[in-house]
Amino acid sequence: MQELNQTQIAERLHQLTELSVQLGSSHDTDLLLERILMVAKGMTQADGGTLYRPSDDQRQLNFHILINDTLKAHQGGSSGEPVTAGSVPLYNADGEKNLSAVAAYAAHFGLSVNIEDVYQAHEFNFSGMVKFDQLRNYHSKSFLTVPMSDHEGELVGVLQLINAKDPVTGEIRAFSRTDQRFIEALAAQAAVTLTHQRLIAQLEELLESLVNLINIGIDEKSPYTGRHCQFVPELTMMLAEAVHNVDSGPLADFRMTDGDRKELWLAGLLHDCGKITTPVHVVDKATKLETIFDRIALIDTRFEVLLRDAEIAALKRKLAPGADFAAIDAELAQQQASLREERDFIRVANIGGEGMQPESQERVRQIGRHRWIGPDGAGQDFFDADELLNLTIRFGTLTESERQQINNHISMTIRMLEALPWPKHLKNVPEYAGGHHERMDGKGYPRGLTKEQMSVQARMMAIADIFEALTAKDRPYKKGKMLSESLRILGNFSLNGHIDPDLFDIFIRNKIYLEFARKNMDEKQIDAIDESLIPGYKP
Repeated sequence: MQELNQTQIAERLHQLTELSVQLGSSHDTDLLLERILMVAKGMTQADGGTLYRPSDDQRQLNFHILINDTLKAHQGGSSGEPVTAGSVPLYNADGEKNLSAVAAYAAHFGLSVNIEDVYQAHEFNFSGMVKFDQLRNYHSKSFLTVPMSDHEGELVGVLQLINAKDPVTGEIRAFSRTDQRFIEALAAQAAVTLTHQRLIAQLEELLESLVNLINIGIDEKSPYTGRHCQFVPELTMMLAEAVHNVDSGPLADFRMTDGDRKELWLAGLLHDCGKITTPVHVVDKATKLETIFDRIALIDTRFEVLLRDAEIAALKRKLAPGADFAAIDAELAQQQASLREERDFIRVANIGGEGMQPESQERVRQIGRHRWIGPDGAGQDFFDADELLNLTIRFGTLTESERQQINNHISMTIRMLEALPWPKHLKNVPEYAGGHHERMDGKGYPRGLTKEQMSVQARMMAIADIFEALTAKDRPYKKGKMLSESLRILGNFSLNGHIDPDLFDIFIRNKIYLEFARKNMDEKQIDAIDESLIPGYKP
């Protein structure tokens, strides 16, 4: 058995060093595994090699890469060819360890197996290999099988080499003890790298699962925001890809790596995570009087009391001698009709809308001056102070304090995200997620940032957030707007310093709005669009 000279040993050490560098710099597991196998073959001048990976249930070894020079075979890895060989069971049908297959034996005991001539070895079952040789007119002889285990002893793979060749004569030789030690060192390096990559992948999967967990919590708390938490990152990424592909204009230098994309996607998923702290009756407030329930029912009851009291008063008047029944009935009918009309008006006022007129607000106050007899028998104003405050809300359904509670979600989002120890490649998540309510003119919240103080990614998310909110059909307090109206509003925002006009131009020019609408909006909302009429956009 030929041993190595110092020059050959130095060369192998150099190969191990070079492989260590490559293992630390590459993140493509398949290419890494192939590189490991190729270096192992090269070190030992092996004719062929196989790399097995354990199945998810650790019940069998699957062929991951198979290479043989003589047979000109290359399956798996960078070849693009599927591995056709069957798996090696780690356990027999009765549940006992499979010790007849050399790869399974090495895997179970964590020991290398070095066989000089498999046709002379009777410890293992090589019947499959014999059939392989007969079918392909090949002769398998020397085998070196080395397990790869992580720091906890868990199997991560098995490296198997076949038919070491003499570098001078080309004759098949046995794998030397030195060959075995070098391959074991290489396998140990590979196992550490694979474990490292697996742990990173598991941590990233855990992070994404935690993000989804937060969104599930928001979704369960308020189904109206669950859709928003999914669609904003989707729309943000659509706009980001369009900007990435721009080759002229003020955003021509913007480019993203795959890592940048992942960072932005996570930020999009987390952009409203602070809403988990917002009271659900505020988030889902569909009408002005809604708290845990819609208090319009209480108002209706009071109107019923007034209607009843009017009828009782009319009946009492009829008891008086000489009462004019017809006049009393006419007056009662008029009084009750007026009360019912006021009740209908309050019901409409409770719905909220784009803008309540001052005269309507004043009429609510007038109705609130009615007196009614409460359950305690005492007379009181028709509306209490909180009901009057809510019913006179001019825009939407939220009072100023409730709107501040809603707005506070972005401050909570920033606090929550900045409290996390983000790794370097995700360090911008808090800034991206926390900037979607800022404005280009510095009038946004919570920090009053200007365009120059914001990243392009945060400005993208601001557009995605507004457009999705305008078109959303599942909000409890409004209907989804038509596509044309949404673009008109967004266009005006580009003119008044609310959103980035350069990003808005790309949003329209690349028809991102239409792609998103066709995929996610109700088709009844998608009307004809004349882009020349969109404010702030020049076709």
